[in-house]
Amino acid sequence: MSKTCQILGTRAGVGNRVSHSHRKTRRTFAPNLQSKRYWVPSLQRHVTLTVSAKGIKTIDRIGIEAAITRIRRDQNVN
Repeated sequence: MSKTCQILGTRAGVGNRVSHSHRKTRRTFAPNLQSKRYWVPSLQRHVTLTVSAKGIKTIDRIGIEAAITRIRRDQNVN
């Protein structure tokens, strides 16, 4: 499973881990990804999406139909 939100495209960020003596080593900041199952009325089936916490709020705001349309549009562009 890819560590990317399917709605927003959120990926892991990178930065520095700073020790007490201020030595810096590279680290990653993982996004808060959840596997969530949604019922899609137009398809008459469940769809499982890997979305971030902010992506879940976006789906709640715009609706699952618009979110799936957005995913398909982004896949066609790439």
